[in-house]
Amino acid sequence: MYSCGDQKGIALVVTLLALVLITAMVVEFSYGVYTGTVNLYNWSDSQRLSLMARSGIHVSAKMLSDTLSGKPYSYPGSMEFPVQNPFEDFEGSISVRLEDENAKFNLNAIIYRIGDVNPAAFQAFQRLLMILSLDTKIADRVREWIDPDEFAEISGLEEGAKNAAFASVDELLLVRGISREDYDKLFPYITVYGTRDNLEININGADAAVLMSLSESLDEGEAKKIMTHRDFSPFENIGQVNSVATFQTASGISLIYKGKIFSIQSSAESGGVKRIIETVFDTEKVRVEYWKEY
Repeated sequence: MYSCGDQKGIALVVTLLALVLITAMVVEFSYGVYTGTVNLYNWSDSQRLSLMARSGIHVSAKMLSDTLSGKPYSYPGSMEFPVQNPFEDFEGSISVRLEDENAKFNLNAIIYRIGDVNPAAFQAFQRLLMILSLDTKIADRVREWIDPDEFAEISGLEEGAKNAAFASVDELLLVRGISREDYDKLFPYITVYGTRDNLEININGADAAVLMSLSESLDEGEAKKIMTHRDFSPFENIGQVNSVATFQTASGISLIYKGKIFSIQSSAESGGVKRIIETVFDTEKVRVEYWKEY
């Protein structure tokens, strides 16, 4: 039989266990309330910052449309606008970066829309790779990735190929034989947006490496002359270009003088929380080609 002392001991243990359980429940409940409240505030801040970032996108798109309307040229290739505390009730910053996609090399242009190779664009891409000290076989890998047929001119290159145009530059990382290092070197100079009827390059925004890829006769010195001249007087026609640097582009490559497609990155930050929106905007078609928010 249990004694009175044993019963008291058991009661004490049960009471202590009950207290432990109740304490654990209270702590769990308090933690749940805390994390729920923090998440709510973070979500609210995130939504507000998302609206701020969107405003940066809309203002930039409107500015581009207004600036380019009726103007024969655009310059430069990229611009950045950081704004601190843009609104009375907002303590933070909004930063917008614009990049002219027509100032970059369009990978998709090495294959015409009908599926045939654009020889001039393909050779230009090979030159760009040489200028960047990259393996020219990358051009073959890109060509096989895009072209619609399943026949590989070089053995093994069709394995895993998409046989369709790139949807984004990041897709280059999926191409067999192209490393992250290759991608990082190429990234500043390439795009996947623009017409596939020709390789169009905005000479008023293109970097020296892209300019040099357009023609075998266009060396670094000539490219720098073009860049120096356009800083003071952007080009409006081929005659003005040839007065600075004489070169010819093969059929399949076209010089243009103002951008049509722009990438816009708008980021809003406040109190350690940040929201970023990346988009690609076609000013001629007034159409969003790409949208990513994070």
